[in-house]
Amino acid sequence: MTSRRITTAPGIELDVIDSGPADGPVIVLCHGWPESSHSWRHQIEPLVADGWRVLVPDQRGYSTSSAPGDVAAYRSELLAADLVALLDDVGADTATFVGHDWGALVVWDLARFHPDRVDAVVNVSVPYTPWPMQPTELFRATYGDRFFYMLYFQPVGPAETELDTDVARSLRTVIWGGTGEAARPPKAPEDLPPMEGSGLLDTWAGDASAGGGAPEHLPPWLAQEDFDRYVEQFTASGFFGPISWYRNLDTNWEMTRDLPAPSMPCAFIGGSRDMVIAHRMEYVDSMKASLPDYRGTFIIDGPGHWTQQEAPDEFNVALREALQACAVPKPG
Repeated sequence: MTSRRITTAPGIELDVIDSGPADGPVIVLCHGWPESSHSWRHQIEPLVADGWRVLVPDQRGYSTSSAPGDVAAYRSELLAADLVALLDDVGADTATFVGHDWGALVVWDLARFHPDRVDAVVNVSVPYTPWPMQPTELFRATYGDRFFYMLYFQPVGPAETELDTDVARSLRTVIWGGTGEAARPPKAPEDLPPMEGSGLLDTWAGDASAGGGAPEHLPPWLAQEDFDRYVEQFTASGFFGPISWYRNLDTNWEMTRDLPAPSMPCAFIGGSRDMVIAHRMEYVDSMKASLPDYRGTFIIDGPGHWTQQEAPDEFNVALREALQACAVPKPG
């Protein structure tokens, strides 16, 4: 497994794991928030063993990849263009894309911006769900003056200041809050704290465990050395770039609202206790109607939001099945 630096746009370089046979079909694994290429550590070697050429970027704003200081630099058409540039770099016309969390959102948009470069999509945790209106307008209609993290992320300053203060605490809190171990039904908006005067960590930690607050220890599936790697990466990058992905939700909606749905074979993998879908399975089911070539849903019993890390063996089985369902032949 090797890592190298690839120029994807003027002034933008991404660190990319490039592993597997040079002439193998390309599969690109796209991480979410707050993750990195390291979140795919359990998938790379199994895919290489199957004959894939696996590309895993630290995306724009993450780890030691380029991190522009302009919010607009994190619009989804630019993030999608970074992924297309990875294909150009290795001389691949097309690839299969797998995205988790925000990586899934970028891949859904990529499949609409550049359908000619995408063989198939297997997305994780975040289903294809076209927004019915401007996202922040929808959030404000739903939550009013109550705390919702995507609204908290919109102004520049407060969120990154809070999260950058103690990177290890921030990551441990967010990770625990998304685990299957901490899963519970979402609170009604009126039961959430007020937006004014609230921060992410205390709000998130209050949902992370029955005792209120993230445990000091790590989840059993996350080794200390892997957690330390994340802390090192986010200490290097800071949180401005990763959070700025959220600050372009409305712009991304405007750019994609009139584009057709992804037309290539698509499949979805999720954890049964993932806070994104566990109590909203209708959004997963809706892909059967909203995507013209939907090939199947693969739900893994037990894991929460960090699906491919919490249950890597089960996830790898599901990924192979999803790739087969999408008629992506096993290499070799």
